Amino acid sequence: MRVKVKGKPVALRGDEAVAEAMRQINPDVVAAYPITPQTEIVQTFGQFVANGQVDTEFVAVESEHASMSGCIGAAASGARAQTATSGPGLALMWEMLWVASGMRLPIVMHVVNRALSAPINITCDHNDSMGARDCGWVQLYAGTMQEAYDNAIQAVRIAEHPEVMLPVMSCMDGFILGHTFEPIEILPDETVKEFIGTYKPKHSLLDVEHPVTYGSVVFHECYYEYKRQQIAAMEKAADVVLQVGQEFGDLTGRYYGLIEGYELEDADFAIVAIGSIGGTIKKVINDLRGQGQKVGLLRLRCFRPFPAQEVAQALGNKRAVAVLDRSLSFGAQAHQLQMEVAYALLTHGPIPKMVNYVYGIGGRDLLPSEIEGVYRDLMEVAETGIVPPGVRYLSVRQ
Repeated sequence: MRVKVKGKPVALRGDEAVAEAMRQINPDVVAAYPITPQTEIVQTFGQFVANGQVDTEFVAVESEHASMSGCIGAAASGARAQTATSGPGLALMWEMLWVASGMRLPIVMHVVNRALSAPINITCDHNDSMGARDCGWVQLYAGTMQEAYDNAIQAVRIAEHPEVMLPVMSCMDGFILGHTFEPIEILPDETVKEFIGTYKPKHSLLDVEHPVTYGSVVFHECYYEYKRQQIAAMEKAADVVLQVGQEFGDLTGRYYGLIEGYELEDADFAIVAIGSIGGTIKKVINDLRGQGQKVGLLRLRCFRPFPAQEVAQALGNKRAVAVLDRSLSFGAQAHQLQMEVAYALLTHGPIPKMVNYVYGIGGRDLLPSEIEGVYRDLMEVAETGIVPPGVRYLSVRQ
């Protein structure tokens, strides 16, 4: 068995940790535009470029639509390309997200989650990346700064795997992770370089001996088949995420899967969530466990592809489950994470009693007392057998 590599402990903000991972990856091209709360990623990496610490061609573009366009051109030419964005920036490049995935280009994009206007808000919720959930990108969500750093490295291997060849969004909560200091382990540069390897594209626009066409006009004769191939690649991505997470764990001692369970196996009541709120939920779980309550957490690290079987296996034996969405699906019966979890349980069963909650919209804090209240609600649901109708909105003023 390979000896685990010991990283260097440092105190970094999440944005700086991601920029540090980018420095170690040393992508061929970074095309990016600064937008709060992602700006520090581009700013820090830009300093690495100015200092000659990377060989990257840094393209300062006029918009996020242009930044993704630049990455698409670079990746189609055989380069390893990356960018970073937040909220409105991600929305502005929406058209090009489909182009990147449709061309099967392994671009890595670091998304620092931010609310969408109007009104203008620069703090965290998940409406930006959830709005792009069906664009054909693999989506990873970090729960800590350490995971944001680790995901940034693993995303390269996932995107470039020959069975996948799809772009990857590596997401983390704006300000909560992006601008907060936390001690993390940074791997040696050579270790990261060896882990990601050298990118050898199968096709390149610059290979004049083997000419290829990217982005041509395709109508009904073939378009459907292109999309079906993308679906097949996304399905294969789940196994690749697991494989890369296992290899990363063998290297560092930090193992990653599609989901993370905390005190979940014997729990009667579980919360399902994404992102940094997992840390607060774990604190509440510890307190309630001390009172003899069997409560647990299921945190999703990978949202696309959605790990339906793993989610159903983890939740199917619970008495009641709460799904916490940090995003909104206007006019729907439930919100994005709830709908995915509910259908996973419907198709893989059995189905526990479920309640959908929304929290943290526009950066509003969710207090430990409110999380404890969610568990108390679940206990009441299990006791009475009555599931309250509709969605519950935590922390909102009536």
